[in-house]
Amino acid sequence: MRATISLGQLAGIRVGAHWSVLFVFALILVGLAQGGLPAAHPGRPVWHYWLAAAATATVFLFSLLAHEISHALVARRNGVSVDDITLWLLGGLARLKSEASTPGAELRIAGVGPLVSLVLGGLFALAAGLLAGFAGAGLVVEALAWLAGINILLAVFNVLPAAPLDGGRLLRAIVWWRTGSPLRATAVATTAGRFLGWALVGIGLYLVLVGAVFSGIWLVVIGWFIVAMATVEGGQARLRELLGGIPVSDAMTPEPVSVGATTTVEEFLTDPQFRYRHSAFPVLDHSDTVVGLVTLKGADAVPEAERAATPVTRVMVPVGELPTPHPDDPLTRLVPELQSSPAHRALVLDGDRLVGIVTSSDISRVTSWLGSASAWRRRTL
Repeated sequence: MRATISLGQLAGIRVGAHWSVLFVFALILVGLAQGGLPAAHPGRPVWHYWLAAAATATVFLFSLLAHEISHALVARRNGVSVDDITLWLLGGLARLKSEASTPGAELRIAGVGPLVSLVLGGLFALAAGLLAGFAGAGLVVEALAWLAGINILLAVFNVLPAAPLDGGRLLRAIVWWRTGSPLRATAVATTAGRFLGWALVGIGLYLVLVGAVFSGIWLVVIGWFIVAMATVEGGQARLRELLGGIPVSDAMTPEPVSVGATTTVEEFLTDPQFRYRHSAFPVLDHSDTVVGLVTLKGADAVPEAERAATPVTRVMVPVGELPTPHPDDPLTRLVPELQSSPAHRALVLDGDRLVGIVTSSDISRVTSWLGSASAWRRRTL
């Protein structure tokens, strides 16, 4: 899930929003302004309802952000790097570059999100109760009560023991701790996720049939996303199992063609050695130290009139934004980093020396070969 709109950084973590979060905002806005608030407190000016609804929807999005930032901060404390946070249709998603190293770390990372939502729900409920005691019922009290309820509901829903929900991570941590196998734990959590997803789809379809069309369609959408994401997680777990014990050196293309840091974009695009073989090339400085990766797409975006005076270093992806594994590092650890990399490539370094490059296609090639070899071994047994 990639962010459509960048919202800046929070605690050093990139935060963005997918376009679908606008649908959630609009849904809450219209639902409260034309339904919940007028029904609870009729007779107010229309703009009062819309203002209160807009403020409530905004605070709710900040509640989602607090939920996800808590995951990210606890993940960093447990040695897991965080790529970014994206708010989207079903809440939020903190993208981790790697997995927790122990069941305890997994438990802490997964458990803090629902705990934050539960605490927020309690604080909103306390604020609503105190305000109601001093000022009586009103739109602000109603908005605070709604925020309390939705945060508590979010906490409860997220602890359901099914991937990709936080409860699925908690289930994975428990099974991992009991069995010692993170792969088996993932399989249990993703199976539970698919079961929950299809159950929600079934309930949603039933609601549609009995006339609750909106609620039914909403449950179908949620269920379908849960099934899809649980299936993706299951596939990633099988991929990690297949690649277990394989070093990065077995997948990399050794001694890749490189580009000098002083090369201009025009030289890069017109030199035959760069034009036909690949679509991205490492960039080396005068001491043969890698400084980044330039892509044909990025170079081609430079206006023709500026290419002769523009060095490739101006359009390259800096090395600090790319995975830089050692040849002996496990390939399984590289896979999630490669997926989150802006160029979907990794530069393999032995010390400061560039020894290879790994692309998503290289991973697919190794996976296909291992899958075929495994199938062949099963047929010959």
